[in-house]
Amino acid sequence: SRAGWGVLLKAWLTLFVHACRMALQDMPIFAMLRSRLSYLSERQRMIAQNVANADTPGYTPSDLRPFTIAQGSRMASPLAPVMPAQTAAMHLAGTLPRTRNSPFRSAETPDSETTMDGNSVVLEEEMMRLTQARMDYDAAIGFYQKSLGLIRMATRRPGGG
Repeated sequence: SRAGWGVLLKAWLTLFVHACRMALQDMPIFAMLRSRLSYLSERQRMIAQNVANADTPGYTPSDLRPFTIAQGSRMASPLAPVMPAQTAAMHLAGTLPRTRNSPFRSAETPDSETTMDGNSVVLEEEMMRLTQARMDYDAAIGFYQKSLGLIRMATRRPGGG
């Protein structure tokens, strides 16, 4: 029964939390969720970069490869800064260093159309990607909050508040 599983899960979590003195970031579920949230943040940054370059001649949009369990097991490093694209000689060059600290790999993903100037960003497709990334982010945040709630419940004194 569902109630039986809840009691069993609470007992297991209580034993786990009290037997192991580990920080939240050391628990596999939280490490995985943190990595997933980092991946989704990086994906949103990449999509925003695609939208920002919608009028840049010859620009091909990029997207991250799908998230995998192997990526989730690694710690995510800080996100790389967004660099402006210099599209004309009179434009100012970006002053931020071009470093890629992200453990996630991108791939050029030309959209379904290419304009006469070689730009292949389709704003409608980018907005669909952004919406999907946002929904995935919201789901991961919800799962993170529920997991924290289970940990809090497991650490309470039995019969106490």
